[in-house]
Amino acid sequence: MLDQKVAKLLNEQINKEFYSAYLYLDFANFYEERGLSGFANWYQIQAQEERDHAMLFYQYLHNNNAKVTLEAIAKPDVALENLIDPLKAALAHEEYVTGLIHTLYAAAQEVNDFRTTQFLDWFVKEQGEEENNANQLITKMDLFGSDPKGLYMLDNELSTRVYAAPSLVL
Repeated sequence: MLDQKVAKLLNEQINKEFYSAYLYLDFANFYEERGLSGFANWYQIQAQEERDHAMLFYQYLHNNNAKVTLEAIAKPDVALENLIDPLKAALAHEEYVTGLIHTLYAAAQEVNDFRTTQFLDWFVKEQGEEENNANQLITKMDLFGSDPKGLYMLDNELSTRVYAAPSLVL
């Protein structure tokens, strides 16, 4: 049986992950409207990943006989004006999610919930990758984004990203 505080945090994480998917779809819309379908593709795939993360938390709760409570998902409210704005907002958001995962991990450790900490180990690693990817996109945009040919090449690079479902075993 899951600790009540841990179960509550896991439930809240479902909502946060679905919000992340909405946020990344908003970023995809931003880029699509500006003719940057590669950037849009990148964030559409990010949205798919976030939905899968939400479902992993959902399934984990069910697998541990915990009640799942779905809440309303907030509308993204990030102001996007320049091409770099979504990239910077994504990094800030991933850093926020990392904090949420760390809070969850600490709560599970506090009650010696080794099963949940083991489940969360994958998310800790995943967040490191997410922050690194976000930082790399910002660096590439800083290097090439002001040059139309460089931006074109970067957009083409991002268009090659394909979706790969997470391989976490519950």
